Amino acid sequence: MLGEGILKGLAETAKNFAGSFVSEDRLTTVEYPEQRIPTAEAARVFPFLVYDGTDWEKGLRCVACQICEKECPPKCIYIEKSKDKKPDYVGKMQIYPARFDIDVSVCMSCQICVEVCPFEAIKMDTEFELSTSDRFGGLLFDREQLAKSNEHYHKIHPTEASEVDARLAEEKAKVEAKAKAAAAAAAAKAAAPAASVTAPVKSESTPAAGAPKAAEAAAAKPMAQTTTAAKAADAALNAPAAPSGKPAPASTEPPKTAAPDAGSKTSGE
Repeated sequence: MLGEGILKGLAETAKNFAGSFVSEDRLTTVEYPEQRIPTAEAARVFPFLVYDGTDWEKGLRCVACQICEKECPPKCIYIEKSKDKKPDYVGKMQIYPARFDIDVSVCMSCQICVEVCPFEAIKMDTEFELSTSDRFGGLLFDREQLAKSNEHYHKIHPTEASEVDARLAEEKAKVEAKAKAAAAAAAAKAAAPAASVTAPVKSESTPAAGAPKAAEAAAAKPMAQTTTAAKAADAALNAPAAPSGKPAPASTEPPKTAAPDAGSKTSGE
């Protein structure tokens, strides 16, 4: 039928128009600011800095790595690093931002700063009522104005905040386990020299008991060599003469260098 789609569209429009007066699901207009529509969890307006604990200055997660400042498309983030360090959420000494400003009059709410932050330190807020008569200083937020607690983060983004907390807790547990392992290894290494100092004392006392036997063996060795040389000399003197016309057989024994003792001289004479 010609125009059937148009008629269906008009009927749906009329239905919604009539229902907007009686059905709460179709009431799209509220009396703002007295009445407010709940903000969706995925809503985002301008960034804020997350801190843990009750002291925003001590609990800031930001370590002034300046990644968000470099990646910000409109360049509305200004960071200055501190000269000293303080412990972060896992106890590691880190640099912190001495200055952290965001010009919300320039910010485009792109959320790139949140995506590139490796420390879960910057998130998107849902507060949009930021109008002011000062268009310059009034819209330049410093780190104290930007700092908001982790409880606030859980309030506006509960699902995301729970996932972040679980991930940070796992990382903290790994760091603590690594620190305990390093401490145990250092303790074992410190105990090793004490054992090595005690061991040589026992090894030195063992040879001391057998020292006389070693000395006797060393003294008996030259005497044995002298006796062997004397016997060889006696055998050479008592050997029969070789027949005439035939050369005496050459000795196959190497020459003896040891001098004969008194006993060998007596036998030779």
